[in-house]
Amino acid sequence: MNTLETAANPQQLNRVVIEPLSRVEGHGKVTLLLDADQHVQQARLHIVEFRGFEKFIQGRPYWEIPVLVQRLCGICPVSHHLAAAKAVDMIVGVDRLTPTAENLRRLMHLGQTLQSHALHFFHLSSPDLLFGFEDAVAHRNILGVIADYPELGLQGIQLRKYGQEVIKAISGKRVHGTASVPGGMNKALTLKERDELLAEIDQVIAWSQGAVNLIKRVYQANADFHQSFATIDSNMLSLVREDGALDLYHGGLRVRDAQGQTIHDHVDYCQYNDYIHEEVKSWSYMKFPYLLSRGTAQGWYRVGPLARVNNCDFIPTPLAEAERQIFSHLNHGKPVQSTLAYHWARMIEVLHSAEGIKTLLLDPVTLGNELVTQGTRRSTGIGVIEAPRGTLFHHYEVDEHDMISRANLIVSTTNNNQAMNESIRQVAREYLDGKNLTEGLLNHIEVAVRAYDPCLSCATHALGKMPLQVELLDATGQVVDNLFKNGQGEISRP
Repeated sequence: MNTLETAANPQQLNRVVIEPLSRVEGHGKVTLLLDADQHVQQARLHIVEFRGFEKFIQGRPYWEIPVLVQRLCGICPVSHHLAAAKAVDMIVGVDRLTPTAENLRRLMHLGQTLQSHALHFFHLSSPDLLFGFEDAVAHRNILGVIADYPELGLQGIQLRKYGQEVIKAISGKRVHGTASVPGGMNKALTLKERDELLAEIDQVIAWSQGAVNLIKRVYQANADFHQSFATIDSNMLSLVREDGALDLYHGGLRVRDAQGQTIHDHVDYCQYNDYIHEEVKSWSYMKFPYLLSRGTAQGWYRVGPLARVNNCDFIPTPLAEAERQIFSHLNHGKPVQSTLAYHWARMIEVLHSAEGIKTLLLDPVTLGNELVTQGTRRSTGIGVIEAPRGTLFHHYEVDEHDMISRANLIVSTTNNNQAMNESIRQVAREYLDGKNLTEGLLNHIEVAVRAYDPCLSCATHALGKMPLQVELLDATGQVVDNLFKNGQGEISRP
């Protein structure tokens, strides 16, 4: 886990800025510092938005929080809703939901994972994977995918739509619905809603299998490149079930190192602060989490589909488990470290989500009416869930007036912060070191970031329409190269 040395004298180095990053959620930028011979001395991912959610939810009643924190994100609101709901369950003293309430939450979460992964893969990443990183900008987008691969583009849209229909059936809306309440759920699933979802699920499973086969072919067709591009050795963190299975809703924390050796296993996530701390750096609004046992230099880690598929002992749905076994051989039994393998792991989780949805829809318990339980009030609530992008922590303290007095959120992308920086540095050295700027070369850096599916603001998706301006300055501060991409993706040199 080597890192680039920080530039000793940035004022005498050339500065390249990629701002903002495109086809990711939210706003961020990358800066590269080059010496007089155009060699990369420093590469950083900056998060330049400030949201302040941890502060402005203070003073709000705890029962509002599951609905309020959904506004963190328009793509994964269910993840924040459920993580906060688990924390609120703890506050009201509920350690175990009714079986029906848990099934409904799990069903909604699988719908969320399905729709989010489909959106990221088909809309944001497939243009790079299908057309190449240096394909014409006007073609390298979802419209190009639909034009060249109409059936594939339609399947991506349909997969996402189905996931949203699952969410709507449970929460009343595709985005920012209301479902969880302290200690349970506020609405039962009707037989009609269940049957409507069941009518399409076999097709959704077939499409999901097709998506796995697609990324498998893309990866294996150029395996050497995919295994090396932006690849870094890292620790991996995720939740696992008591028996070691993949579990996106609940479990204990497992951390393994780059060689697959277990660092921590089945840790109660309510004790997360005894294992994970966050470092603050002056050049980013996003913090840098690390394992206390390994320190800031060696304790950073990755989360998300790659970590989850690497860390689990098995996936509890048969089709996805068969694909996991194929995936696990990519690095000869050790954790797969290829950053581009995130896409493959992501599609395995799409297949698992589809299979899991069918299992829950067929379970008679899901149609039950016992939705809420009660307990004894507490002052602390901690909820942890596997959001599509990775492990998500919500931690709340409540005062005697039922108001939130303190909040700490570690979102998935924050957990991947150092890893994204490491991948950017690897790509910068490999592809930009000593080279003249082109849009295609700069896109290599964006591809590395995009593989993590970052939600830089936890708010919006940008479908390749964001403007981009890059300047290359020499050691005296004079502009020697300048590229501009407008909102339509057209490249010019002012």
